[in-house]
Amino acid sequence: MPSMSNIKNFISNARHILYVSYKPNEQRFKRTAKIIILGIVLIGVIGFIIAIIISLLVAGNFSLI
Repeated sequence: MPSMSNIKNFISNARHILYVSYKPNEQRFKRTAKIIILGIVLIGVIGFIIAIIISLLVAGNFSLI
């Protein structure tokens, strides 16, 4: 069972995190969202290309896709 000092320490740390964090402005948020979406699409395309290569190597055609 957590003691009172552990609870006080947790609350203190949580307040510190909220104090040093900030809400990004709209421009920064949009830029971050675009980078994340670009990364997801890039990983998907790479995975699809790898699936095509493996399909061609194993079956000799696109039957595994």
